[in-house]
Amino acid sequence: MSIPISALLPIVFIELILLVIALIDCIRAESTNGPKWLWVIVIIFVEILGPVLYFVFGRKNR
Repeated sequence: MSIPISALLPIVFIELILLVIALIDCIRAESTNGPKWLWVIVIIFVEILGPVLYFVFGRKNR
């Protein structure tokens, strides 16, 4: 049983969009909950969950 590549493309596309938006938001933010460098690492290396964790826990309320 194999999964066709065309079925995975939407997931990869969503992952890339989340990653780019989270990185831009993290870099532009004046401060975050926790060290900014740690959030950048989490966003880049923790697949889909990293950007979601950043948006839920990493952003400071303005």
